[in-house]
Parts: sequence; structure tokens; C-alpha cells
Amino acid sequence: MKKISVVIAVALASLISSSAFSAQLMKKADFEKVESQYTKIGTVSTSNKTSQSGALEDLSKKADKKGGDVIVLTSGNTKNKIHGNADVYKKK
Repeated sequence: MKKISVVIAVALASLISSSAFSAQLMKKADFEKVESQYTKIGTVSTSNKTSQSGALEDLSKKADKKGGDVIVLTSGNTKNKIHGNADVYKKK
């Protein structure tokens, strides 16, 4: 499961454009370097998406509604449909 999450995170990260969404996906390793600059404000999830870009867009929109600047994928699953969870952080 952890390996799937990493693969999904890398794939999703490669799909984003810095202007496409407000809340940006950040790899966990990259986020750990700047974590002190952010405050966790919640979590978001998505399910039954048919594409990685659709899952990312859904997570980002939900994070935007919470006022988040960054999302960090915490889990993912690709059994038939794409499901994912992410923590939402706001810049301090």
C-alpha cells in the first residue's frame, strides 16, 4: 500500500502545472523540508475517479475550499478506480 501511495504521488506530481490549481501537491519528502512554514488545517479525500488528473483536481478543489495552499498525499489506491487521501496545509 505504501509503495502504491508513492507511485501515485509521483505520478500526480508530474501532472500538475503551477497555475492549474490553487492548492499544490507537494511530495512528502519535499514538504518535510519546509513543514515549519505550514499549519495543517485538515484532510481531503477523493474516490471513484477514472484518471489521476481527475483525482488531483478533486483533492485540490476540496483543499481550496478549506483555504489550503498545499496538499500532501497520505494514501492512494487504484483498484478499478482511483481513490486518495491528502493532508491540507496553509502557509503560516
